[in-house]
Amino acid sequence: MLQVIEMNSPEQSAARTQAQWNREPLPHVKRVIAVASGKGGVGKSTVAVSLAFALKAQRLSVGILDADIYGPSIPRMLGLDIRLQPEIKDNKMIPPVSHGIKAMSMALITGSQAAIMRGPMVTKSLQQLLRSTAWASESQPMDILLVDMPPGTGDVHLSMVQQVPLDGAIIVTTPQQVAMIDADKAAQMFTKVNVKILGVIENMSYFIDPTGARHTLFGEGGGKELAEKYAAPFLGSLPLDPSLGICADKGEAYHGVATADFAAMAATIASSLRA
Repeated sequence: MLQVIEMNSPEQSAARTQAQWNREPLPHVKRVIAVASGKGGVGKSTVAVSLAFALKAQRLSVGILDADIYGPSIPRMLGLDIRLQPEIKDNKMIPPVSHGIKAMSMALITGSQAAIMRGPMVTKSLQQLLRSTAWASESQPMDILLVDMPPGTGDVHLSMVQQVPLDGAIIVTTPQQVAMIDADKAAQMFTKVNVKILGVIENMSYFIDPTGARHTLFGEGGGKELAEKYAAPFLGSLPLDPSLGICADKGEAYHGVATADFAAMAATIASSLRA
């Protein structure tokens, strides 16, 4: 007979609270923020990279950890050559830099080869990418490390909250209910492990045709609804802009109709972290 596991018992809540606070911060990294969606295909990685560019424009030093072990895409979006493995110095990987942003990803270790491994090895790989990378130094501290989370709420997510004190999570969704269901689960997970929801971003909210008319292709209001549910800021809506995907494929910085939106989101995030 199938046994239903109760996820909200007092004992489990206490264990989660203890795990949340008994971890060493990354040396010289001031803030660590997870970017999650709970679901693939909503443009989370593209949003994470664009936020990194926007935060850098705020004169912040920024890095990105690609925590999607099975489907890493950050190197491509930053224009990094996955044929060149990271330099090792003092038993630490030196993260490559592109557009002034430091990055580390499984793709920089395995190249174009698939990462075929079970859960325990995925967790170990994540820990190495996180802890065996020289993200910053005393003379060159890092202001914000963004963690591009994979879909779901599994091993990688639990390992992340156990291995580093997260300063918050940003939830990315599209307006449609199918995406909202999984984004809600991602927000639930972070809430249960005492990670603050810094805000919700609604991606692919609308499309502007050549005549200037605005079309909502996937419904309306889903992002705001999710933000209200978790008493989190609604960071804004992003249009469906083909040039954003083109820039990501080419590893170039995005400059388009949503540039001002990303700038405003970055300013809000930076301000909330300083508060």
